[in-house]
Amino acid sequence: MASTCAQLCLRCRIPLCSKAVTRSLQNCTQAQHYNTVSKVPTKIRGGLFVRGSHITLQARRGWKQQMCYYDVTAKYLTTEAQENKFTNELSRRDVASLMATGDAVPLTENQTSLDLDAAGEFSALEEISDEEAVSIFVSSDIPPVSISLRDYVDKSETLSKLVQLGVSLWKLEKRANVGSMLLRLDFNTDVAPRLMFLKGIGVEDSRLGYIISHNPFILTETLENLQTRVNYLKSKKFSSETVASMVSRAPYLLNFSVKRLDNRLGFYQDQLSLSAANTRNVVARLPRLLCGSLEPVKENLKMCEIEFGFKKNEVQHIVKAVPKVLTANKRKLIQIFDFLHNTMKVPHYLITKFPQVLNSKYLRIKERHMFLEYLGKAQYDPALPNYISLDRLVSLPDEIFCTEVALATVEDFCLFQKTL
Repeated sequence: MASTCAQLCLRCRIPLCSKAVTRSLQNCTQAQHYNTVSKVPTKIRGGLFVRGSHITLQARRGWKQQMCYYDVTAKYLTTEAQENKFTNELSRRDVASLMATGDAVPLTENQTSLDLDAAGEFSALEEISDEEAVSIFVSSDIPPVSISLRDYVDKSETLSKLVQLGVSLWKLEKRANVGSMLLRLDFNTDVAPRLMFLKGIGVEDSRLGYIISHNPFILTETLENLQTRVNYLKSKKFSSETVASMVSRAPYLLNFSVKRLDNRLGFYQDQLSLSAANTRNVVARLPRLLCGSLEPVKENLKMCEIEFGFKKNEVQHIVKAVPKVLTANKRKLIQIFDFLHNTMKVPHYLITKFPQVLNSKYLRIKERHMFLEYLGKAQYDPALPNYISLDRLVSLPDEIFCTEVALATVEDFCLFQKTL
């Protein structure tokens, strides 16, 4: 570039004395040299597949500097040409050819051979065949940021396989840091071994999606810890089928340490004065007792004894029959018991005899009692005639309740419900 400028200026009889022009030409040659070395062969795709050159970030910066230097050079050459009497001899075509010239600084031997090899192997606008176009592999980069996991399903093997298992990603993406955790997991090394472990202990395939949807952190537990907790439950005489059922219904069960599981079993056995067999039965029927907080359990036990007035052996019987009483909503329990005991005048021993009524819907109990009261058949004392048990009151469907208990039609019951 420098030699070309010198020859052009000599031909035009323009003294190349400006320091700014000299400095600009030097910078131009350095930028041209930097850009030439930065080229590496690659393939690009668009509507037409061509071979081109991939310019790195640094090379792009060098190119911008080069264009800037070209502008400065052209400016100074044009200015001095206007001041000289030979202005007309330096045409715009000469300036354009000056900027298009790229023979600035001789390259080293290695740099020259690299550039020549690249030029010999690829041509800038050479078309490629259909077979080559099909064989081009374009990596599908995972989006760096997204508010939904669905944007990653097609690009992540782990997420796509979890969707096939029935995992509800819309539930997981609402939880903090769960989405990024799943994207970091490898399906073959992280997910598949845990799934095979769950199947090995007896969990059905249809429950795998439910377990991971509620407890994705089981995929980060070590297999040794999972096996240790299963062995502990079996040492407490829980059968293999029971353990599989408990894990299927309480997904967080295997995330707790053996010490915590042992403390929970001891708590229920001591608080309810239950035998080991009865404790296993209660926990097996409601395995989330081993996972949830103990505070609601303590409050419900205290409420049954102090506020409701049940004796300790009555509470024990209620819990063995309906373990959900321990975790039921406190307001719901108070509402049901108040209606049974104070409105329907049902004594404690009858409620203890039919504890399922405490786990029923308040509205169902209220509507059926008021319908029987309207018909004059609300009689719940077993010592009197036309006795109606609490079990039949709450457990029977509407058709059977109307025909066998209320001795009325379903239409009559529906019309009565509209008056409430």
